[in-house]
Amino acid sequence: MAAVDIRNNVEKALEEIRPFLVSDGGNIKLLSIENDTVKVQLEGACSGCSVNQMTLKNGVEATIKKYAPEIKEVINVA
Repeated sequence: MAAVDIRNNVEKALEEIRPFLVSDGGNIKLLSIENDTVKVQLEGACSGCSVNQMTLKNGVEATIKKYAPEIKEVINVA
């Protein structure tokens, strides 16, 4: 799949999960996609939340993989 398509699919996934993060006082920003890894930045309340790693893996990563199965990992860059 072309890099543009992967980026579009990752953006769609983030748009799906963003309302849940915003409702908790946070947000998420896509920083980059390198090979099969997506780098994001959790913002607002999400950046200091004690369960943000769980949210990242179970929520964000799972949703991104649904849209872009070739992605293997999502990393939060503080």
